[in-house]
Amino acid sequence: QVQLVESGGGLVQPGGSLRLSCTTSGFVFTNYVMKWYRQAPGKERELVASVGRVGRDKRYNDAVKGRFTISRDNHEDRLFLQMNSLKPEDTAVYYCNADLGRDNIYYWGQGTQVTVSA
Repeated sequence: QVQLVESGGGLVQPGGSLRLSCTTSGFVFTNYVMKWYRQAPGKERELVASVGRVGRDKRYNDAVKGRFTISRDNHEDRLFLQMNSLKPEDTAVYYCNADLGRDNIYYWGQGTQVTVSA
Protein backbone atom coordinates (compact mmCIF):
# COMPACT_ATOMS: atom_id res chain seq x y z
CA GLN A 1 0.00 0.00 0.00
CA VAL A 2 0.96 3.62 -0.40
CA GLN A 3 2.47 4.99 2.76
CA LEU A 4 3.86 8.36 3.75
CA VAL A 5 5.04 8.61 7.32
CA GLU A 6 6.24 11.87 8.80
CA SER A 7 8.65 12.05 11.70
CA GLY A 8 10.82 14.58 13.47
CA GLY A 9 8.20 16.84 14.93
CA GLY A 10 8.20 17.88 18.53
CA LEU A 11 8.49 20.77 20.93
CA VAL A 12 11.15 23.36 20.31
CA GLN A 13 11.90 26.83 21.63
CA PRO A 14 11.65 29.90 19.41
CA GLY A 15 14.80 30.22 17.36
CA GLY A 16 15.41 26.51 17.44
CA SER A 17 15.53 23.97 14.65
CA LEU A 18 13.84 20.76 13.65
CA ARG A 19 14.27 18.44 10.73
CA LEU A 20 11.16 16.70 9.49
CA SER A 21 11.32 13.52 7.47
CA CYS A 22 8.76 11.76 5.33
CA THR A 23 9.45 8.12 4.62
CA THR A 24 7.49 6.78 1.67
CA SER A 25 6.68 3.48 0.06
CA GLY A 26 4.20 1.92 -2.33
CA PHE A 27 4.59 4.33 -5.23
CA VAL A 28 7.23 5.47 -7.69
CA PHE A 29 8.71 8.27 -5.66
CA THR A 30 10.52 9.98 -8.52
CA ASN A 31 7.27 10.46 -10.45
CA TYR A 32 5.92 12.80 -7.80
CA VAL A 33 6.43 16.38 -6.85
CA MET A 34 6.79 16.33 -3.08
CA LYS A 35 5.33 18.95 -0.81
CA TRP A 36 5.02 19.91 2.81
CA TYR A 37 1.77 21.39 4.04
CA ARG A 38 0.87 22.57 7.49
CA GLN A 39 -2.29 23.34 9.36
CA ALA A 40 -2.44 25.40 12.51
CA PRO A 41 -5.44 25.39 14.85
CA GLY A 42 -8.25 27.48 13.42
CA LYS A 43 -6.47 28.03 10.13
CA GLU A 44 -6.67 26.58 6.66
CA ARG A 45 -4.12 24.10 5.45
CA GLU A 46 -1.34 25.90 3.64
CA LEU A 47 1.46 24.86 1.36
CA VAL A 48 4.83 25.30 3.03
CA ALA A 49 7.22 24.14 0.35
CA SER A 50 7.53 21.94 -2.70
CA VAL A 51 10.35 20.21 -4.49
CA GLY A 52 10.32 18.91 -8.03
CA ARG A 53 10.85 15.36 -9.11
CA VAL A 54 14.62 15.50 -9.42
CA GLY A 55 15.08 17.72 -6.40
CA ARG A 56 16.09 20.92 -8.14
CA ASP A 57 12.95 23.04 -8.38
CA LYS A 58 12.15 24.29 -4.88
CA ARG A 59 9.43 26.72 -3.89
CA TYR A 60 8.49 28.17 -0.54
CA ASN A 61 5.71 29.95 1.21
CA ASP A 62 6.90 33.50 1.85
CA ALA A 63 6.37 32.98 5.57
CA VAL A 64 9.14 30.37 5.70
CA LYS A 65 11.43 31.50 2.90
CA GLY A 66 14.99 31.81 4.11
CA ARG A 67 14.32 29.73 7.21
CA PHE A 68 13.14 26.38 5.84
CA THR A 69 14.78 24.13 3.28
CA ILE A 70 13.00 21.34 1.47
CA SER A 71 14.93 18.45 -0.01
CA ARG A 72 14.45 14.91 -1.18
CA ASP A 73 16.51 11.77 -1.39
CA ASN A 74 15.48 9.80 -4.45
CA HIS A 75 17.60 6.84 -3.40
CA GLU A 76 15.83 6.46 -0.08
CA ASP A 77 12.41 7.70 -1.23
CA ARG A 78 12.41 10.28 1.54
CA LEU A 79 11.42 13.90 1.82
CA PHE A 80 12.87 16.35 4.31
CA LEU A 81 12.14 19.77 5.71
CA GLN A 82 14.90 21.52 7.58
CA MET A 83 13.29 24.13 9.79
CA ASN A 84 15.52 26.81 11.30
CA SER A 85 14.84 29.98 13.25
CA LEU A 86 11.49 28.61 14.27
CA LYS A 87 8.77 30.97 15.38
CA PRO A 88 5.64 30.35 17.44
CA GLU A 89 3.57 30.95 14.32
CA ASP A 90 5.20 27.89 12.78
CA THR A 91 3.28 25.76 15.24
CA ALA A 92 1.13 23.38 13.23
CA VAL A 93 0.66 19.83 12.12
CA TYR A 94 2.96 19.28 9.17
CA TYR A 95 1.88 16.94 6.40
CA CYS A 96 3.86 15.24 3.69
CA ASN A 97 2.19 15.20 0.28
CA ALA A 98 3.01 13.45 -2.97
CA ASP A 99 1.58 15.01 -6.12
CA LEU A 100 1.68 13.16 -9.41
CA GLY A 101 0.90 16.39 -11.23
CA ARG A 102 -1.99 15.01 -13.22
CA ASP A 103 -5.19 13.01 -12.87
CA ASN A 104 -5.77 14.45 -9.38
CA ILE A 105 -3.56 11.83 -7.82
CA TYR A 106 -2.27 12.80 -4.39
CA TYR A 107 -1.02 10.90 -1.37
CA TRP A 108 -0.89 12.20 2.18
CA GLY A 109 0.87 11.32 5.37
CA GLN A 110 -0.75 11.36 8.78
CA GLY A 111 1.05 14.48 9.94
CA THR A 112 3.54 15.33 12.64
CA GLN A 113 3.05 17.97 15.29
CA VAL A 114 5.48 20.86 15.51
CA THR A 115 5.13 23.11 18.52
CA VAL A 116 7.28 26.21 18.92
CA SER A 117 6.98 27.62 22.39
CA ALA A 118 9.08 28.94 25.20
